Amino acid sequence: MTLYLSATDAARRLGVSRQTLYAYVSRGLLRAHETDDPRQRRYETGVVERLAAERRRGRRPKEVAKAALDWGLPVMESAITLIQDGRLYYRGHDALTLARDAAVEDVAALLWALPVEAAFGPSPPRHPNVMTSLLRHYAGTPREEALLPLFAAATSDDATAFWQQDRVRLAHGCGDLVRVMMSLVVNTPPAAAPMRQWIGEAWKLDDAGTDLVRMAIILCADHELNASSFTARCVASTGASLRAVILGGLAALSGPRHGGMTARIEAFWDALDADDPAIQLRRRLAAGDELPGFGHPLYPDGDARAEALLARILPRFPQARAFATAAEELTGRKPNIDFALVALRRFLNLPESSAFGLFALGRSIGWIAHALEQRQTGQLIRPRAVYVGPAP
Repeated sequence: MTLYLSATDAARRLGVSRQTLYAYVSRGLLRAHETDDPRQRRYETGVVERLAAERRRGRRPKEVAKAALDWGLPVMESAITLIQDGRLYYRGHDALTLARDAAVEDVAALLWALPVEAAFGPSPPRHPNVMTSLLRHYAGTPREEALLPLFAAATSDDATAFWQQDRVRLAHGCGDLVRVMMSLVVNTPPAAAPMRQWIGEAWKLDDAGTDLVRMAIILCADHELNASSFTARCVASTGASLRAVILGGLAALSGPRHGGMTARIEAFWDALDADDPAIQLRRRLAAGDELPGFGHPLYPDGDARAEALLARILPRFPQARAFATAAEELTGRKPNIDFALVALRRFLNLPESSAFGLFALGRSIGWIAHALEQRQTGQLIRPRAVYVGPAP
């Protein structure tokens, strides 16, 4: 249950005046919640306590650095994605609303602040024979391992290089990069067809299955400054091409604490007893291990992205429902997007490692958005480290 403080108590906990408390609200550091009395507001106790702890740290460099790098205060401005009150917004639009019926191309264009017709031209990227050869060469290789070398071999820098001043060509280059990524995920040469149609035909899905995959791509499109998106911004800040940005994002995404989490969930799921998954879950917890795919620091009440997907999967997938229910009963944690992607893959019987592929495909849209925004700032991201080694 969420606990709240009155304005007076919140100000006292923070050691500030009521006026300063209201200034924190206007700056987005706190959120004022309505009460039955329209003249009064209340504030989440946990949020107030975290802000008070940050104030106590003051300007001590070591503590400030730790807080900023570990789910701490925002470190840069962005107009792309907002995570607030358990909801996800793309440029002010609710991502869950977009996921209901928007086309992937439309959401990509929204995040890139480009006309969709400019970003996704009528023709697919060239050299389909090269792509076919690459796909054949990496056949059977898990996408966690294959996407980065495949993408590097299938693309070139020129269209999205820093020196590229032709806005039309740059816009087409953004769409082309995503189409190449799609090609590598669904294992077919690039096509000019709408992504929804392309997915359905490549994986032989019915309309309902195709729509689930479309939803997943949109819900994975961006998630503020996660590790891969921050990596993408750092790469973009050096003047590298958008292709290089995606390669950097893929490298970060492959780690087992980020997109590679889907492979951990797959392996864990394979070891479960389909009839009674709680047995292995209890053993894992008794050994002091975490359950991969459950809980998220930014969604204490449950990952809204996972809820949207699983609402259409769990009623028709008893094994996944039993897994999710048992894990939540034992830990109090709800499934996150990683679990939802694996459940989606298994529910639709998609190829192995498709969960990671869909994550990468969706997130490549966000990496491009962050790269374009970072380019506009003209700033090199070059933070300083707090030295803790031996003194000279």
